[in-house]
Amino acid sequence: MTTTSRNPATALPGRPPIVDLATWQAARDELLVREKAHTRAGDALAAARRRLPMVELDGTVEVVGPDGPVPFLDLFQGRDELLVYKHMWYDGAPHQGQCEGCTMTTWQLRDAVYLNARGVSFAVLTTGRWDEVAAYVEFMGYTQPWYSVRGVAEPVGGEMGHLTCFLRDGDRVFLTYSTTGRGNEPVAASFGLLDRTPYGRGEAWEDTPEGWPEGRHACWYWRADADGNATWGPTSRPVPQWTRPGATPVETLGRHGDHS
Repeated sequence: MTTTSRNPATALPGRPPIVDLATWQAARDELLVREKAHTRAGDALAAARRRLPMVELDGTVEVVGPDGPVPFLDLFQGRDELLVYKHMWYDGAPHQGQCEGCTMTTWQLRDAVYLNARGVSFAVLTTGRWDEVAAYVEFMGYTQPWYSVRGVAEPVGGEMGHLTCFLRDGDRVFLTYSTTGRGNEPVAASFGLLDRTPYGRGEAWEDTPEGWPEGRHACWYWRADADGNATWGPTSRPVPQWTRPGATPVETLGRHGDHS
């Protein structure tokens, strides 16, 4: 049974139809069949990833961290597997001018304790100069290890914005997997959670019912002003930065202000 709002004047725009619990449960059960199929398809993809070939690389190549140059092998911290996020970087940009997408992603994996328990280490790599990177890490309060791979070739350095996996066999190091774009979404759990809400991500590309709130560009809520309003204006910054103690509105970002 479907009903209409008792007070259309106060009804939310484009909301789902109102039904009784039995009708809702039937629709939910029907969708669950598709969700389970999606889960099994994801399991099959994961199995295929585990069967990818791998590429050996020089584990002695140096990256720069808080203790100076260290061999890439050290990032494994004695574990056999290493997962890294390659954070985009803009030289000379103020903290609020750094990549809002990478900020969103790395902010949501602030504790890798469950990865570590499974024998997987985690680190963030970026091409910034270490002095700039160190200041940014301190400002953000990141607890995960960061390293500069400035001037380091692929697959340790190179193009940023990637989620990449490595395997260690003694002193030998291998590249096993890398992805970018929407392939990085598993790191940012908020995406999957928003996909379960009635209005989703609120992005224009989404398939939504007629009458739903109009979607906006894909990263419209990644930056905000001091009042929490989504904006790409001169006083905006990546949303997590407003949680920093003493965060205040900023002056114009100049040429570093927009890195969509």
